[in-house]
Amino acid sequence: MYAAFLLIHSTLRWIVLILALVALARAIRGVASRREWEPADQSIGAWFTGSLDLQMLLGLVLYIFLSPFTREAFGDFGAAMRNAPLRFIAVEHIAGMIIAVALVHIGRARTKKAADSASRHRSALIFFGLALVIMLLSIPWPGMPAGRPLFRGFGETTAYVGSGFSRT
Repeated sequence: MYAAFLLIHSTLRWIVLILALVALARAIRGVASRREWEPADQSIGAWFTGSLDLQMLLGLVLYIFLSPFTREAFGDFGAAMRNAPLRFIAVEHIAGMIIAVALVHIGRARTKKAADSASRHRSALIFFGLALVIMLLSIPWPGMPAGRPLFRGFGETTAYVGSGFSRT
């Protein structure tokens, strides 16, 4: 079950990031061209928010119930804080993603409540942009101490060995 959730979580990240880039590009164009807020702007914001919520739900299931990394980290939290890969997964990744989800929801609410198109585009630009930056900083990219593959095959997991991760 861990491998299946990890595969879905890893694959869905690309959908979330693409939707974030599209929403951000629409906001930039809206601010730059002073165009009206369109139903497509609202839709892409909804798709971005919904996909990010699903990603967060899958991540929480992994974090709370399935991940051997969080089990190990919570077994000896002091030792985990001295271990960069474990600390990243147990603290930094989830904290960054929770902040990003909050920013996206704030931005979405502000775009719905704003009085004019300029305010809607500006809110989308600020909150979706900040969320995207935080998401990009919080993803365990290859080459980082807790790095994960860009694309994952079914059954491929990452096993923790000593002070780092190894691929299996």
